[in-house]
Amino acid sequence: MNQSSSVPVNIPDQLEGWTPTIDSPAMLEAVVECAFNYRGDITLMSTSGRKFEGYVFDRQNAPDVSASKCRMILAGTGERVAIPFAEIQSIAFTGKDPATGKSFQTWVEKYLAKKAAGEKNIGIDPQPLD
Repeated sequence: MNQSSSVPVNIPDQLEGWTPTIDSPAMLEAVVECAFNYRGDITLMSTSGRKFEGYVFDRQNAPDVSASKCRMILAGTGERVAIPFAEIQSIAFTGKDPATGKSFQTWVEKYLAKKAAGEKNIGIDPQPLD
């Protein structure tokens, strides 16, 4: 994210299903950064009305937000597109985040609860990602 952004932005803990209102350059930068870190697909609407669905695999922040862009791999086709920040109208976190609830901390908590309940054979097997 551009370090010049000084406007506080409220980001929810769970991004899945979030449809933020992008009402400032700082919010736009923050939402694109969240989309980049999100493990599921997003739906991006451009100012021209075109809808892009897929995965944000890169973002290029310039000192001037008007020169910044994000790059996506489109769902279904695998096509790679670059969308300038100036053309982003909205971003919705529409895809399922396959890692939600699968953090190491969550695993440790479940392990300790099973151990406290007296369960046996609770080794270090990973949980499926569904």
